[in-house]
Amino acid sequence: MRFVLVIGVVFLIHFWCVDAEEPLFSLDGKVLVLDESNFESAISSFDHILVDFYAPWCAHCNRLSPQLDAAAPVLANLKSPIVIAKVDAEKFTSLARKYDVGAYPTILLFNHGVPTEYHGPRKAELLVRYLKKFAASDVSVLDSDSSVSKFVEEAGTFFPVYIGFGLDSSVIEKLAIKYKKSAWFSVAKDFSEDLMILYDFDKVPALVSLNPKYNEQSTFYGPFEDEFLEDFVKQNLIPLVVPVSHDTLKLMEADDRKIVLTIVDDENEERSKELVKLLKAAASANRDLIFGYVGVKQLEEFAEKFDIRTKLPKMVIWDKSDEYLSVVGSESIEGENQLTLISKFVEGYREGRTIEKTVSGPSLMKFIHGSFDIRMLYFPIFMVAVVLLIQCMNNGDDELQGVPNEVQIHHSSNSASEVESKEYYYKAGDKQD
Repeated sequence: MRFVLVIGVVFLIHFWCVDAEEPLFSLDGKVLVLDESNFESAISSFDHILVDFYAPWCAHCNRLSPQLDAAAPVLANLKSPIVIAKVDAEKFTSLARKYDVGAYPTILLFNHGVPTEYHGPRKAELLVRYLKKFAASDVSVLDSDSSVSKFVEEAGTFFPVYIGFGLDSSVIEKLAIKYKKSAWFSVAKDFSEDLMILYDFDKVPALVSLNPKYNEQSTFYGPFEDEFLEDFVKQNLIPLVVPVSHDTLKLMEADDRKIVLTIVDDENEERSKELVKLLKAAASANRDLIFGYVGVKQLEEFAEKFDIRTKLPKMVIWDKSDEYLSVVGSESIEGENQLTLISKFVEGYREGRTIEKTVSGPSLMKFIHGSFDIRMLYFPIFMVAVVLLIQCMNNGDDELQGVPNEVQIHHSSNSASEVESKEYYYKAGDKQD
């Protein structure tokens, strides 16, 4: 009996202590400071946590910090909270190595413990709007015209929006889960004819895609089978004609369609903008291809890989590898009737009148996945250090011989300045906003 009483007392003490313990992390709206001792606990404690890997000397990190401080309380108060945390990657190097942090700031979004690098906006208000999507329902159910309007407004312009009118949520649920990181999904149960006119569909069921950033809209009337439905969703994740950038290249890489790439001198010239309108017409008629464009002035490092010695604008077919196709007789689309030239180019490609070429310079895949990485500077800094060491040794020999070498001393000073300059660039040249 005494033994039973002792056991009972032990259990009571245990539960009292557990209840008395404060939670390891609190949702107080502040940015969590993580280290090697509490990082894994934080990741497992929250469904959604945004982690900023920073370096104290990094200028971009210091500019980002107050934006994260401002966003943290708003995100913490969501129905499904999103927590913001930070790690000093210079101090806690094992965490930096584990998550392959080689540039600052590196921001990882952990959804249910799975990390994805964050490439969204950095300003507090926009960051909040962007991240809300990850805490939202897979498929939102809308029951009125006003709820549809509110949903579209709150979705913002960062992601495409899909609205199933007269569709059951189960029809698009699998795709909504699969593409949750890339788009908003919803179904509208009750809506008026005014909404049908606004979103330009005349019968139900219909799946409407909106891409507010590019002011594009498309409607799908079926068949609502997995293969056809997913093709529609995938095709509308990116605009009809894609401006090439590091971010859009990653989007296009995830799409298995080949790219009809148009290269112009300057994207901002009026004639380039008119050309993009013509490309949209061609893209609408050839949805099995991605149409993209790039300006030499905007992204010369990328554009020059496709032999821009040809008169611009020019078009090529690129499958995202280090090879591309040039269409015989359509090397350039410079001329008065560019729509005809574009059609001729696509026709030539489909008929196989092509020549395979190899991109110039380093691999395009490195360009697609490239961003400034502090490790890129290790080798040149190492080489400069070796040169300085050799010079110092030579200076030491000169002093032993009693023969001062003013030229060499002056050169050594210049080299030291060069190292200081490189060190400054190393610190200021971290990952760009």
